[in-house]
Amino acid sequence: MRGGANHEPAGCGRKVRTVSSQASAAGAATILVVDDDALITLNTVDIVTDLGHVALEAFSAREALDVLAAHPEVSLIITDYGMPGMSGADLAKAARQQRPGLPVLLATGYADLPDNSGEIDLPRLEKPYRQEDLAQRIDEILGLPAR
Repeated sequence: MRGGANHEPAGCGRKVRTVSSQASAAGAATILVVDDDALITLNTVDIVTDLGHVALEAFSAREALDVLAAHPEVSLIITDYGMPGMSGADLAKAARQQRPGLPVLLATGYADLPDNSGEIDLPRLEKPYRQEDLAQRIDEILGLPAR
């Protein structure tokens, strides 16, 4: 069973939906999911909560930075690479200015990323992905025991 709560982050004009599962809190993390495609965002949020984590959602990099500033409990960002205005790699750089060392997982359908994306080394997950693939990457990045 899932429950959602809305929180209004400072400087953000829309509500942020927080989704959590009633799964065990052991190993649970707060994960910010960022994608400009609402269906992908909502599907990823569902997977993250099915895995027992708390999910926050954002539909742009700018919105994600506002959510990150308002939610210090975020321990991982999962972001699309190709978004209008600011790429996922640019989001990772900006997020790490706010929170040095914050893990960022780059989800992308691109086989090869543009040369300027290599300025920051990020773990990647190829789209489309299965729940098992995402679970494995989250566990690896956060140092959680394998499922």
